Amino acid sequence: MRIVADTNTFLAVTMKEPERDDIIRLTSGHEVAAPEVLPFELGNALIAMLKKRRLRPADILSTWQAVCRIPVELIRIDIREALVLASEHGIYAYDAYFLVCAMQLGSPLITLDGGMKAVAKRVGIKVLE
Repeated sequence: MRIVADTNTFLAVTMKEPERDDIIRLTSGHEVAAPEVLPFELGNALIAMLKKRRLRPADILSTWQAVCRIPVELIRIDIREALVLASEHGIYAYDAYFLVCAMQLGSPLITLDGGMKAVAKRVGIKVLE
């Protein structure tokens, strides 16, 4: 089975967050996919953590390298469809990219974002928890 994984799950695994073991358990033995925007969103999230002093400058590249070791298939998505979804549900386009990716693939979604989980369920996407 292919599972669409949100950016926060990659960071939780590499930064050894409390949800790490559950994410690994739920995705083990499955293929992981994400929209093509994933590397850019990861970079942005790493810098945001640096600004909030959750990461030190010396940790940015090592965290990036750890994330890059996670096998993931990057999927081209329909941006127009994501913009419609985002506007209909009042969410950010970046969140909608992951939801549209799951819809296009007919795959379940794994995310730590409660708002994204709620929208996913409303639009018929299975959420792994």
